[in-house]
Amino acid sequence: MPDTEQGETRRRGRNETEEERADRMWQELIQEVRVAQMGVQILFGFLLTVVFTPKYDDLSHTNQMIYIVTVVLGACATGALIGPVSLHRLVSGRRVKPQAVRWASRLTLLGLVLLLATTCASLLLILRVASDDSFVPYLVAGVVLWYLLWWFGLPMWARHRYTTR
Repeated sequence: MPDTEQGETRRRGRNETEEERADRMWQELIQEVRVAQMGVQILFGFLLTVVFTPKYDDLSHTNQMIYIVTVVLGACATGALIGPVSLHRLVSGRRVKPQAVRWASRLTLLGLVLLLATTCASLLLILRVASDDSFVPYLVAGVVLWYLLWWFGLPMWARHRYTTR
């Protein structure tokens, strides 16, 4: 049951108002986004240079299509992970921080999924070019499972295991 102090509703646990909670969650989210943004921007920047190398013309049509899909995924991941900054800037001062935090959180999760896809597509392309591709799909599938386990499986398990109802 919420406590009432000076007309504000406070939640049990951290004893914070909805606005205080939104402020705290925004700060936590921005720290998380900074880490993901750095990774996606470095990867995307590298991907943008590949097409200008002499090796690109030697790629098979399939590998060129994988490259194009990878670049588009990287662009989408970059947009989704930078989106929370733009969202915050455009709604700042409008008294919608709790809603902005929810939308920014969704954009960040989408960005992480797109970053996963970009990373795995990059790995697929690199391994197809660098080695005998008979084992590459299995290796990439293993890496996808590895990412899914640590990026989503463990957090969802912890959320289920330790969240009180």
